[in-house]
Amino acid sequence: MIRALAMFGLLTAASPLAAQNVAITNARLVIGDGTQVIDGGTVLVRGGKVVAAGRNVRVPAGVETVDAQGKYVTPGLVAGFSRLGLSEVDLGAAGSDDTEMGGSVFNAAIDVSPSVNPKASTIAVSRADGVTRAIVAPTTGKSIFAGQGAIIDTGDDFSPVLKSKAFQFVELGEGGAGTAGGSRSSSFELFRNALVEARDLRGRPDGARRDDVLLTRRDAQALVAVVQGRQLLIVHVERAVDIVNVLALKKEFPALKMALVGVSEGWTVADRIAASGVWVIASALNDLPASFEMLAATQSNIGRLRAAGVKVAIGMIDDNDTRYARNQRQFAGNLVSLQKVPRASGVSWDEAFAMISARPAEAVGMGGVVGSLAPGRQGDVVVWSGDPLENDSVPETVWIDGVRQSLTNHQTRLRDRYRSLERQNVPEAYRK
Repeated sequence: MIRALAMFGLLTAASPLAAQNVAITNARLVIGDGTQVIDGGTVLVRGGKVVAAGRNVRVPAGVETVDAQGKYVTPGLVAGFSRLGLSEVDLGAAGSDDTEMGGSVFNAAIDVSPSVNPKASTIAVSRADGVTRAIVAPTTGKSIFAGQGAIIDTGDDFSPVLKSKAFQFVELGEGGAGTAGGSRSSSFELFRNALVEARDLRGRPDGARRDDVLLTRRDAQALVAVVQGRQLLIVHVERAVDIVNVLALKKEFPALKMALVGVSEGWTVADRIAASGVWVIASALNDLPASFEMLAATQSNIGRLRAAGVKVAIGMIDDNDTRYARNQRQFAGNLVSLQKVPRASGVSWDEAFAMISARPAEAVGMGGVVGSLAPGRQGDVVVWSGDPLENDSVPETVWIDGVRQSLTNHQTRLRDRYRSLERQNVPEAYRK
């Protein structure tokens, strides 16, 4: 009997937390898809998924009810482009960083999923700031192809990956040129050659190959889905002419399904991007010419892209994309404020929030799964202390897949430990 009880205890401890059936009522409800805030709204989550959200939602008997007391209730934020969960601390500490695969013999074949650590401090800190999902990409090593990224959640459990091999990530522009031999021409030729090798491999993955192939069989196999349009290709590019050249690749490989990240000079070719229909995951406030491929950078980039009809989400590429995913909501708030700056271009509050919730999910084909409070989406819900686009607002309660999450992390423990020390317990230098 004792043994049986002990076994039951072990099984219980090893099981993931169960999803709650919960209704959050009396909310300033944000669906997250760009529609207006609904005052007095309710969101109902059952079995880990959103069942209903809006006014006059009936709450079934037996469902836990949480009164939001008129506070903002939103979907969890989606980190639009990140390396979340792949790294701990900076300074190159051994064993702390899985973002780079520069020593690997594989490139396009790399699957980032096994490297995601759900117990990384970056995960817990992001969760405590309302980030419940993230688009996670590896960094390029010896090739312009970094490998296959994943869509993850930030839940406090050991099942972080929602979708593995969700996309292939490639560096073109300045970064790709440096990797491919020193010029943009070399990177584009390497790109074309790789897709041709993948196309040649189609239908005979175990057959003979030509003698002059450059890719490993595994890398070529990984790119077959890209060249056939079955896997999204995310391309990092900043300079306007590079954007135009990338869009032109669709003429050579018409099945390509692409999204662009970075795109600092995108506003200068916004009409072409809009006509192509590809998604942009932009760095929100890259407004300085940090390199020669960002000479036309402006804080009005996203506003002008939206005005031209481009589909835009916010991401953090090359802006501490491992640890500062939480800054997305600050950037979104700044885009709202830009509407009041003469000659600047911003976006509405509702659209700015969508750019950090539904829009990133839509950019990677997951809009029907996460990123909003529409019925059928995963039950990721956040109750905020105030306006979520204001820096002084914080999440008070977070659910992921309908599971209430701990908001405790390394930073909150340090805060609690040191903010009220007795004078006699601090070092001598601080007692004077």
